[in-house]
Amino acid sequence: MFNKILTLKLLSTIIISSLFIGCGSTDNSITMNSSAIAGVQDRQLDITVNQQELLDAINKARSVQRDCYPNDNSRGVVGPSPKLYWNNDLYASALEHSTDLAQSDTFSHYGSGTSSDITGDGRPSIFYERIVANGYSNYYSVGENIAGGQETLEEVMEAWLDSPGHCENIMSPNYTEVGVAIVIEADSTYGIYWTQNFGSKRQ
Repeated sequence: MFNKILTLKLLSTIIISSLFIGCGSTDNSITMNSSAIAGVQDRQLDITVNQQELLDAINKARSVQRDCYPNDNSRGVVGPSPKLYWNNDLYASALEHSTDLAQSDTFSHYGSGTSSDITGDGRPSIFYERIVANGYSNYYSVGENIAGGQETLEEVMEAWLDSPGHCENIMSPNYTEVGVAIVIEADSTYGIYWTQNFGSKRQ
């Protein structure tokens, strides 16, 4: 159930490769999709961003009205949406998946099924299984955005917000908490792997 969209942009270095983003969510049902943007290959990988900066970027995006589906008038405009709060269990699940993507050199909402896919224990894990396995149980709604190759927080947020499904996850008023993890593996295909896990608990 994956849709792939390729968008290329010319960067100052004139070196083009593929950087990927993907999203998934569940609210009694599961929807996922993947899309691609362009970026730079053979780069020096180095990123410094802290938890508060990650949270601030997401909440800044949620603070305004946004049309996540500009080509579909039936979907409507969403936001402003309430602020999200950091959750360490969602961060742990995001870290597990970013680490798995980097170490197994794969890119999917499904885990690799290798030894780095801890929750999968020999089979490909699913994002909501990782979220529960890392302590975020009794949830009302959970979702996941992933990205590969974006070298700055600004770049990855722009990519997610420009992609309808990922934008919808970021803007969803159904979520109250978030955790974000970044893992760098220079020898992998995309070098930098981002995972956002969203959730809300049952009252």
